[in-house]
Formats: sequence, structure tokens, C-alpha cells
Amino acid sequence: MENARERQIDGFTVRIERDLCIGSGNCVNLAPEVFELDEQNLVAFKEGSGDDPPIDSARLEEACRLCPVDALLFFDEDGEQIVP
Repeated sequence: MENARERQIDGFTVRIERDLCIGSGNCVNLAPEVFELDEQNLVAFKEGSGDDPPIDSARLEEACRLCPVDALLFFDEDGEQIVP
């Protein structure tokens, strides 16, 4: 588990807004290669998840989109926010 709040994955940027997270686990269920819940039951990046593209970008985007409280932000290669 890592405390980083932003990660580059395969050219895309994912940002975690932990103050919004309610620990629903939707992101972990869809993208366990990237996300996990920490000891506070809040989303965190799984250690090493940005080293190699571990996940298809469409599935990563969908994992961010499924967050019920918009705690995961997804940006394209140009820095444009796609989710939420």
C-alpha cells in the first residue's frame, strides 16, 4: 500500500481524493491490480501499480467512474480530466 495520491499509469493520471472516499470498494473490485483498501478502509494505490501498465486503460477509467462519491479522478494523456 502506498500513500501517494496521484499515479501515472500507461500515460494516464489517476488521483485519489481520500477525504471523499467512503470505502465502497468498487474500484478495488474492478481494478485490484491498481487499488486496495488500507487499514482505514480508504482507497490507496497498490504498491508497484504504476511500474508497468498492469491494467487496460478502459478498465482503469471504468474503475474510477464507478466510485459513488467521485473520489477517483482520471486524466487523459493531455491532462484533461475525464472522470468525474
